[in-house]
Amino acid sequence: MVQQSVPACREANLEKLRSNIEACASQGAQLVVLQELHNTAYFCQTEDTAMFDLAESIPGPSTDFFGKLARQLGIVIVCSLFEKRAPGLYHNTAVVIEKDGAIAGKYRKMHIPDDPAYYEKFYFTPGDMGFEPIATSAGRLGVMVCWDQWYPEGARLMAMRGADLLIYPTAIGWESTDSDDEKERQRCAWETVQRGHSVANGLPVVSVNRVGYEPDPSGVTGGITFWGNSFVSGPQGEILFRASNHDEQNAVVEIDMSRSEAVRRIWPFFRDRRIDAYTEIDKRFLQ
Repeated sequence: MVQQSVPACREANLEKLRSNIEACASQGAQLVVLQELHNTAYFCQTEDTAMFDLAESIPGPSTDFFGKLARQLGIVIVCSLFEKRAPGLYHNTAVVIEKDGAIAGKYRKMHIPDDPAYYEKFYFTPGDMGFEPIATSAGRLGVMVCWDQWYPEGARLMAMRGADLLIYPTAIGWESTDSDDEKERQRCAWETVQRGHSVANGLPVVSVNRVGYEPDPSGVTGGITFWGNSFVSGPQGEILFRASNHDEQNAVVEIDMSRSEAVRRIWPFFRDRRIDAYTEIDKRFLQ
């Protein structure tokens, strides 16, 4: 996993990403996961039509860049890109690059937030590709993106479709006016809900967040301090690795993929699910 701050210059940032990916590969990484919208600063702090110029097609320049890197290093890379699908139609899209440099698959972010400093509904159309794991040489990857991590339904559907692990590229942080207690409650909730996906589905979770302060270009808010804390949890929710909350960090974490089978034998949640009783789960709300 690559947890990094983002320089203002896109070209400098791409070289920084290259260096960090190479560092992970040199330590034996087979799969490298990058943070959400890693190519640029988090532009969703404001609603600015000029920011649509950052979007690109898939395939496109970024998939060419990371594809070449994946092929040279013999690794699988999970990217997070601003996709231009058509004029006026844009997505927040994760792309998985196979170790031969080919695009193994992509996932368009399904749940789109709209909060102060996170004006993503202005930029992104909700995904329309469903929750489908992407088959790679590193396993079947249940890739989702940031705000998706709060929703157990997506994690469950990925697991039901045979995902070997759940992956969440992320960009989440603290707003400057929140108290220290509130900041810690938010961070703990973020980690807890994702570790819950591990437990409920018997799968590892890989969550990679950006880190560092990024100012609000409009000056309306105090900007965002992205809280890092990228982590890997095992199929019982156990923490296998947790990164710093303020430092950049590359980490290579070993995941025993055979443990999911062992855990599901002792915690047979899929066996005991009452699928006959969940027919109303597709409703917005029940009185």
